[in-house]
Amino acid sequence: METKKYPLELNTMPGFAGSSAYYLRYQDPHNDNALVSKEANEYWRNVDLYIGGTEHATGHLIYSRFWNKFLFDLGLIADDEPFKKLINQGMIQGRSNFVYRIKNTNTFVSFGLKDQYEVTPIHVDVNIVSNDVLDMEAFKNWNPEYKTAEFILEEGRYICGWAVEKMSKSMFNVVNPDNVVEKYGADTLRLYEMFLGPLEQSKPWDTNGIDGVSRFLRKLWNLFFKGDEFIVSNEPPTAEELKSIHKLIKKVGQDIENFSFNTSVAAFMICVNELQSLGCNKRAVLSDLVVVLAPFAPHIAEELWHRLGNTSTVCDAHFPDYNEEYLKENSVKYVVSFNGKSRFSLDFPAGTSTEEVEKTVLTNETSQKWMEGKTPKKVIIVPNKIVNVVI
Repeated sequence: METKKYPLELNTMPGFAGSSAYYLRYQDPHNDNALVSKEANEYWRNVDLYIGGTEHATGHLIYSRFWNKFLFDLGLIADDEPFKKLINQGMIQGRSNFVYRIKNTNTFVSFGLKDQYEVTPIHVDVNIVSNDVLDMEAFKNWNPEYKTAEFILEEGRYICGWAVEKMSKSMFNVVNPDNVVEKYGADTLRLYEMFLGPLEQSKPWDTNGIDGVSRFLRKLWNLFFKGDEFIVSNEPPTAEELKSIHKLIKKVGQDIENFSFNTSVAAFMICVNELQSLGCNKRAVLSDLVVVLAPFAPHIAEELWHRLGNTSTVCDAHFPDYNEEYLKENSVKYVVSFNGKSRFSLDFPAGTSTEEVEKTVLTNETSQKWMEGKTPKKVIIVPNKIVNVVI
């Protein structure tokens, strides 16, 4: 039988240089005479933001810097460094679940009772576990070995153990995002991933908290609807409603610049709770809320944006500017302490002088109780925060 022979590929440039300096080619893709013209590179300069996993730091990032510095030394490009800002996003780790088989049996004991037996911990598919509670029928069908499994339960449930480990098929802790989207929706998945923790930190995937994010989106929807009835009004917002939405606009705007998406999600939850307690259904407030939410939960934001009567996409809407005037406090809360021990608090109009604060605190009926008729030696006031009466 004749053996076919093929020439050995000796050109490593496409893999080494091409995959490392592609960002320069993007600046001048139709240039047949050079990687990038000096004029195009002077205009585009280096990359504003590079986001990659930590493995990039010892792979693509090193090669890119090598080639960029080489080309810079030859005078072919304008900048010594290829990227202005680098962010290494953390890894999503797996949250494994365990069942505990009593040795030499096919009986499994719940987590809280396992110390009463000699057991072997076994990884179990996290997709048949919800809030650490095992779906026992699904477990029996998961592996033929467990078809005849018996269980020793806690209050009628089998509670699994858990541990944070690298996400791996062998540990059965790989979460299929399609299953999460099917159950909760894509916006819930997006928000929950951001809510898990800071972008640059590794964090475990834990579905135990995803229900809270799902409830938040339902609560958001209920600002616009009562059942099937669209209840948004054109009434002017109150001062408290404006304060709440502008506090959110300021916070999210700053968080996006700092890539602090987890704290933005927390701010959305606080704002929606505040608007709900205020009974807010004002179009001016809710329109801004939808625009600010759009980068985080684009599907529900797009739907609500059109329900508000808009015909263009929410992605083209102007991100609202916050007004500092709406954020000013009308009152401040002072914590009143006696000899360093906090006893009660008092509200004062913003701008109240320290002399007036001291006078009000000392003549307060509750203060008289703690002073027990004694004359204070000193009154220490931290403006807008604390009053400490030294007796």
